Amino acid sequence: MRNLIATILAVIMLFTLAACSGPQTGSTQKVPTGVEDGVFTIAMECAYAPYNWTQNNDSNGAVELSNVPGSYANGYDVMIGKIIAEANDWELEIIQSDWDSLVPAVMTGSIDAAIAGQSMTASRSEQVDFAGPYFYATMVVLTKADSPFAAAASILDFEGAAGTAQISTIWYTECLPQMTGADVKSASADAPAMLMALETGVVDFVVTDLPTAQGAVIAYPDMKILDFSGTDGDFEFSEQERAENVNIGISVMKGNAFLKSAIDAVLETMTVADFNSLMEDAISIQPLSVD
Repeated sequence: MRNLIATILAVIMLFTLAACSGPQTGSTQKVPTGVEDGVFTIAMECAYAPYNWTQNNDSNGAVELSNVPGSYANGYDVMIGKIIAEANDWELEIIQSDWDSLVPAVMTGSIDAAIAGQSMTASRSEQVDFAGPYFYATMVVLTKADSPFAAAASILDFEGAAGTAQISTIWYTECLPQMTGADVKSASADAPAMLMALETGVVDFVVTDLPTAQGAVIAYPDMKILDFSGTDGDFEFSEQERAENVNIGISVMKGNAFLKSAIDAVLETMTVADFNSLMEDAISIQPLSVD
């Protein structure tokens, strides 16, 4: 009888422990959703206009940075974050983070997601899962309007020119090496540093994406965008590589199916025209200085 009672108690305890192990958002959910507390915590550089930037007030819908009191984040990424949070009835929290720290922060669960203009590359996808895309960005060259290279018709027309791009981006690792004869300088720490290198004459050109370039020519009217897309002079990638690098996504922790699905459900209600219109709004309100 004692053995029977012990067996019954063991079964009861097993079911009790299972019930207390925490809610599951799906049969395959293996990691915390991150939004159990109703707070959607995202990170971005806050120095990558028009995707994101820092300002000193809440004008134009800016959101105060939780880790930099008195500073506010705004830009396309903030706008997208607000749309996702509102649709899911979550409170939005934004953290400023260095570019190289974004993926590790997602992987460790320090943040729920990075909304920071990240290309959905195969290498990043080995570390995080991506929701989206939430924008489609063409790769372009940015130079000075009075530069001897301003009339270039191909990426091969930059022989002898000094160029750079932002560190840890497809622009630096994949685009610049295709520009045969160009003098590739050290990578810039972030987008403002990249643009400043061009503005001050440290380099003759930079490679970036179209929204960043569009924002740059507002802050620096002496710059010119060279878009070779659709021509024989464009950067060469396989269709898969081009899709990976043109598609801009939102990174979440590997296995966080709940959060990825919740974000995708919102983005799927938006069209390419919606994305482009929102980006135009971001460009129109970005600070004239991109420092």
